Amino acid sequence: MSDLFSALDELAATDRLLVALDFDGVLAPLVDDPSASRPLPEAADAVRRLAAHPATTVVMVSGRGRDDLAAVSGFGPPVHLVGSHGAEFDDDLAARLGRSGLLTDAQTARREALLTGLAELVDATPGARLETKPAGGAVHVRGMDPAAGAALLERVEGEWVRDGVEATAGKDVLDLAVLRTTKGSAVSALRDHLGATAVLFAGDDVTDETAFVVLGDGDVGIKVGDGDTGAAYRVADPHELATALTRLALSR
Repeated sequence: MSDLFSALDELAATDRLLVALDFDGVLAPLVDDPSASRPLPEAADAVRRLAAHPATTVVMVSGRGRDDLAAVSGFGPPVHLVGSHGAEFDDDLAARLGRSGLLTDAQTARREALLTGLAELVDATPGARLETKPAGGAVHVRGMDPAAGAALLERVEGEWVRDGVEATAGKDVLDLAVLRTTKGSAVSALRDHLGATAVLFAGDDVTDETAFVVLGDGDVGIKVGDGDTGAAYRVADPHELATALTRLALSR
């Protein structure tokens, strides 16, 4: 990790730093029950130390709904929360970015129909779980028989991805939303409105690639785990990422 440590030491010298982090599989090891996910103590400590720095903004950028993210992460101010793949900002960030209500009346009606249909499919499939989100819902199949899980997600996509409903595939999950957002668009908006001179983003899933591609010179992208990535650096697991965040906190 010597190359990564060198990059983090350089990053630590920037004037205004934005640290944007996915949660599941990044700060917290992946678990079958999403409600049981918790950050590693070393990672949580590093996050809070970074957030306490006056010229550093730390934001969790997750596919989870914001309230769910707050419940499992245990983070609150000064750590900021962005949920639903960038669709849902906490109140402070929403005020800074000039964002108001999340959905139009038409999108609200579409979301209600979507959730009703997803609930019917999930209720008929043992082991599947439906996570309700402000802009839609996510069908989780982690812990199911792989073939059965894949079949359910294929059926969900075939029946519900249509005009006005878009899907984002992740690890053992399909996220459907009536509002198009990405983690990359959220990170870009945060950089612009916070005046960040450099960004660190860490993620483990295919949805995080939208954030890696918006990083530029002087930024640091860290892929956690295996898989193709646009990130310049990679760590094996959340334990190694916690070590990297601790290094950044000490250097900062």
